[in-house]
Amino acid sequence: MAQEVFKRYEKKYLLTLAQYQGLMWELVKQMSPDLYGKHTISNIYFDTRDYKLIRQSAEKPDYKEKVRLRAYGSAEEGSTVYAELKKKYDGIVYKRRMPLIMTEARKYLYYGIYPKEDSQVFREIRYVMGLYDLKPMAFVAYDRTAFYGNENSELRVTFDRNIRCRNMELDLVKGDYGTCILKENQILMEVKIPGAMPVWMSRIFSRIGIFPVSFSKYGMYYKQILYKNQISEGGIYCA
Repeated sequence: MAQEVFKRYEKKYLLTLAQYQGLMWELVKQMSPDLYGKHTISNIYFDTRDYKLIRQSAEKPDYKEKVRLRAYGSAEEGSTVYAELKKKYDGIVYKRRMPLIMTEARKYLYYGIYPKEDSQVFREIRYVMGLYDLKPMAFVAYDRTAFYGNENSELRVTFDRNIRCRNMELDLVKGDYGTCILKENQILMEVKIPGAMPVWMSRIFSRIGIFPVSFSKYGMYYKQILYKNQISEGGIYCA
């Protein structure tokens, strides 16, 4: 069974529309758009019932991990989706994922009915799911455009707009609607690099005044909406 493994640094930047427009004038000289063009990415994040994983992540520990189910474009029962285990240690992101048919993915991640074929990635995801007793807890979708380096195709820059979230109908086939968590003129940029950032990119960022931020889409949704819901339901959960 096919599987994919990624190891890289990921840096995030929250841009204004003016910064984005200024950056694109420079970026297109060094990078090219990928073949997908503008596309929608939808995710289901798995967590404990008291949101332990995202609460721990907000404390910025040296090590953190998350499990999610991801779809590119509209998801249907027969669509290929990806079960992902994402870990971050000492600033380096390790992502391991497996392609699954949507119906199989639901049986596996929602109900613990495992596929006949097994793999190292499945075993790792199954261990984390069981360790924390993870359940589907949040939906996060966004519209993305991506670019890759002309000289180094492993250098990638993505721009995410219209980040929207919900904590109901937690199934990828239920559509990609949700509550927007960014202001209308904000764009989230992510730079994904196997090593050091190219000098030319650092100089462009410095000239335009673009600086890295700590940002998690799921984490921002938790702070803006889910955290407040916990308070209104009778207080903050304690581990």
